This record gives sequence, structure tokens and C-alpha cells, in this order.
Amino acid sequence: MNSKIEQKDINNAAWAACDTFRGVVDPAQYKDYILVMLFVKYISDVWKDHYEEYRRRYGDDDVRIRRKLERERFVLPYAELKNPETGVVEDRFLADFYSLWERRNQANIGELINIVLDAIEEANKLKLEGVFRNIDFNSEANLGRTRDRNRRLKMFLEDFHKPQLDMRPSRVSEDVIGNTYIYLIERFASDSGKKAGEFYTPHKVSELVAKLAGPQSGDRICDPACGSGGLLIEAARAVGDRNFALFGMEVNGSTWALARMNMFLHGADGARIEWCNTLTSPALVESDRLMKFNIVVANPPFSLDKWGAAEAENDRYNRFWRGVPPKSKGDWAFISHMVEAALDKEGRVAVVAPHGVLFRGAAEGRIRQKLIEENLLDAVVGLPGNLFPTTSIPVAILVFDRSREKGGTRQEERDVIFVDASREYLPGKNQNTLSDEYIDKIIKTVKERQNVDKYAHVTSFEDIKGNDYNLNIPRYVDTFEEEEEIDIDAVQQEIEQLEAELAEVRAKMAEKLKEIIR
Repeated sequence: MNSKIEQKDINNAAWAACDTFRGVVDPAQYKDYILVMLFVKYISDVWKDHYEEYRRRYGDDDVRIRRKLERERFVLPYAELKNPETGVVEDRFLADFYSLWERRNQANIGELINIVLDAIEEANKLKLEGVFRNIDFNSEANLGRTRDRNRRLKMFLEDFHKPQLDMRPSRVSEDVIGNTYIYLIERFASDSGKKAGEFYTPHKVSELVAKLAGPQSGDRICDPACGSGGLLIEAARAVGDRNFALFGMEVNGSTWALARMNMFLHGADGARIEWCNTLTSPALVESDRLMKFNIVVANPPFSLDKWGAAEAENDRYNRFWRGVPPKSKGDWAFISHMVEAALDKEGRVAVVAPHGVLFRGAAEGRIRQKLIEENLLDAVVGLPGNLFPTTSIPVAILVFDRSREKGGTRQEERDVIFVDASREYLPGKNQNTLSDEYIDKIIKTVKERQNVDKYAHVTSFEDIKGNDYNLNIPRYVDTFEEEEEIDIDAVQQEIEQLEAELAEVRAKMAEKLKEIIR
């Protein structure tokens, strides 16, 4: 009998656990409860698996077993429930899922879950500090009054105790757990609508951006608007080995926590994910200068209003020396940051942006012109509409390559490849998606830098300058389809023939009606 759990089974079981909150708690909120409990269940199962393995080796020597366990990726400590008035410890138990499940009928189960989370975070500060600070399982505002809250939490714990969610490493690979986490985030994004933009980039878009950036073994990779970390995970996968370092910044606290857990579940425990405002107070700095990266990727919020234009005038990191974007549109602010965070003469940047960044004038136009004149722009890829849960508008991916600047290995290359992939997608009921075939075609086209009729065009700097540095894709990729010439005489003859046949049919119908009436 095969005891391994299939990906679809664990996905379905995890999604079914959401029924406890569905209709009661907003999807944008209950995602945090689901993903935190999935995380706690996973680390509890890993701990349990390793404990049983050491017990087989060392028997009942609990002290020796715990010493061994404390050298693992994380520690599960003991949690204590104290009397708030006397400080006396009323209950002491291992801070794991199974202790909570055994206490699922207790009247203070929400408090007990919070105690377990605090204990886990305190014992694993380096990797998990602050990760659970924005989640409260004892919240009346989110989960209802005590009686209803306790009932829901009991059902919730029972849902996660099902055999399909046994996540011991001996039964489930790390990849499966990470994939389930991404699967849930994707489902939550679909349910959350526009709120999903805070934490989610569609998987296939992330895959495309990562491959366009082209990370290599040994690279430092950064996403300065990382959301729940999906794009960083895809960039890591694109490397092809484990020799990379991941960095990210995220302004939303609960989303930052999701990213930290996402890294952990994908075995990227060493990833440095900072909770900060990238545009006004970036935390990835060293010696009071921006950290530099081989690869910088992002899907920043589109046309962010009030992004910090006033502070940008005196930016201590000099990121906006090409110009300060308008205060109501932060697209070029993120792009400016990303270019400055890429390593001089070698760093590569891939960023998702609305089409407005390609042609809007004034300050944005001046920034765009300077980047093109510096020979940093490498590719512009137009994507189909309706790829995101947050908007139906088509978007573009801009690729910048600092190896094209003076002193870089590609300094002699002055052309830019434009790709119009807007017509190639898999239609969906609520959202379109990209297929592997379409992604491979885009990557191949950009890499080979060849003209493709109705699809791609390699454009010289002079042509872009002649278009006043406007990057609107139809200016460079001719997708016009000639309409078939219509023979007016033939059409008229067909109409007359059809009218004659119709008159004949009507005459026959009139004869039949006369016979019926008689």
C-alpha cells in the first residue's frame, strides 16, 4: 500500500478547511488563518517525523532526542498557560498542532492557539520573528463571539487533522507542501478580487518574469515589492540549483508574514524578507547604500497614488536622479529603484507594468528617455488582458540590462526587441492565463532577438528616438491584418438569389396554410 499523499489530495483537503470561515470571514482575512495553520501543521509533522526517527535510534532518551531536534531547521518549544492573576502555570504542553487538537474542546482554544504561535516565534526568532504578530485566533471582531468562535476553531483543527493533511516528510515531499501553499494563495486571490493585488502575482506571469530575468547559479535575487513571495520562488526555480540568495521587501505586514512562511515552506529559510516601504524607507541597505543584486524582479502595484514623491526630492539613496515621477503614479518610482538596485554593468531587471509607462509624457517621459539613452532597456513584452484578478487591462514586462551600459559586456548592443504576445493566451471564465507553449515562445524570441512577422521586431535606438522615446508596442510591431477583398457584385448576386428562394418558400407556405384552413 502506497502511503504517499498526492498533490491534488492535499490541495483539496487544505481548501476544504476554508469552509469553516467561508461566508463568515472575508477571504482577504481568512487566508491568513488558513495559511498560518497549514504552516503550524507542517512544522509539527516535520518535528513529529524526526522525533520518531530519533526515538528509533536512541530509545526513550528524551533529553538526547531533544538535543538532536534542536539542531534541525527550527525548534518546537514547550508552551505554558499561566493564570493571569497568580502567574501560576496551569498547563504546559509542546507548542505544536497536536497539542492544540487534543485541547480543541477547551473554552479558551483561541487563546491557546495564540500561546502556541508566540512560543514558536520566540524559539525561532532568527527565522520567524514577527511572522505571527498580525494574526489573532482569539479575535471576536474576526471570528465571532466566544461560543461561535470556539465551535469554528474546533472544526478548523479537526479539518487539519485529516489523513490527507499528514505532512510528514516520510509521506509528503517539500515541493508538495510548497505547491499547496501557492495553490491556496492562488485560490484566495481568485476569491479576494481586487484585494488580491496586495499579495499575489499569477503563477504563469511570475514564471515568465523570472525566466526573462534569467537568474544564474550564485546570483543574489531581489523582489522589492514581493507580496507573498511567489515571484521570488519562481526566480529561485529558474536558477536550476540551490546556489542563490533571496531578498525581498513588502509594505503590508500580513503579506510580509505570508512571504516569510512561503520561503520557509520552500526550503529557502535563509531568505531575507524585510517589512518596509521600498520607495520611502528601503530596508535592504548596507553601509547606508542600497544593496546591489544580480537580478531584480517585481510586479509592483500599478500606478500607485501617494507613493512618496515629496520624500523622493531628497532621496538619500539618489534613486530618482533621472527625475521624480508624478505623485499619483508610482510606476517609474519602482522601476527607478529596481534599476539602481541592480549591480552596475551586470545586473538584470524584469518588471511588470501597465501600458501607460510605455508612452506617458512629462516626468515619466523624461525618465524613460534617459534610461533608453543610457542603453539600459533590453526588451518590451506586451501581454494579454485579464491575466490578473485585480484588473482586466493588458500589461507589459520591461527588461533592463545593466551589462549594456558603458563598460558592460553588452555595451555595443543598442537595439531593443519588442514582442506583442497580447493575442496568445488560454481563455478562462474569470481570468485568462499563459500556457507553457506561449511562455517558451516569448523566452525564445527575446533570447534569439529575431524579427517575427506580426509578433516581434528588433528596433534600433534611432527608430525609438524618432518616435520621441515612445515605447507603445504597435509603433514597432505591425500586427495589422489585411481584410479579405469583398466582391460586391458577387455579394449582390447572392442576395438576389436568397431573396428569390425566400419568395418561393413563402409562396409554398401560403398554399399549405390555405389547405389547412379549408
